[in-house]
Amino acid sequence: MNNHAHIDEHRDDEGAKTGMWIFIFTELLLFGGLFIVYSVYRYLNPMAFHLAAEELDVVVGTVNTVILLVSSMTIAMAITSIQLKNKKLTLILMGVTILLAIIFMVNKYFEWTGKISHGIFPGSEILHQSSQGEILFFGLYYAMTGLHALHIVIGVGFIAYVMWLVKTDDVKHDDYVILENSALYWHLVDLIWIFLFPLFYLIT
Repeated sequence: MNNHAHIDEHRDDEGAKTGMWIFIFTELLLFGGLFIVYSVYRYLNPMAFHLAAEELDVVVGTVNTVILLVSSMTIAMAITSIQLKNKKLTLILMGVTILLAIIFMVNKYFEWTGKISHGIFPGSEILHQSSQGEILFFGLYYAMTGLHALHIVIGVGFIAYVMWLVKTDDVKHDDYVILENSALYWHLVDLIWIFLFPLFYLIT
């Protein structure tokens, strides 16, 4: 009991939340810079970007958007569940979030391999024969969606770790800041995709 009180005395929930918000802000700066680069090159190469975008599958992009939106909902519901002391439902919702993330990555894998099998990737002979604008489009496409995919992988690892903490009762109804932080990170991943999807798949 004394150990638990000693641990609570040294908890810094606000500090943990502030640290996560600062991290999210730096990530937004990173992707914000990439969005600006994309916008400049698109402005300079409107027709080439339009032609290149037609090579992407809008259906796959839409499905992945829905998947991430639902996963943001499930991780948010997990926070409500832990507040209501429903450990089992919290674990289920976090598990569903991870499952949806894996489905997203599987879809992205098939999308990428489909493009690569058709010779559409940076440095390929087909792109070398294309316009400079199309080369820039696919360079940005692979770089930005690849960086986003890396964030997905990190997010899955983060949520899986917090799941283990929930299972071992290290995260519970009165101490769940790390669960909130994992949800914040996941909402960041979702937000980034919300911008990537229209930029690459919809705007023509």
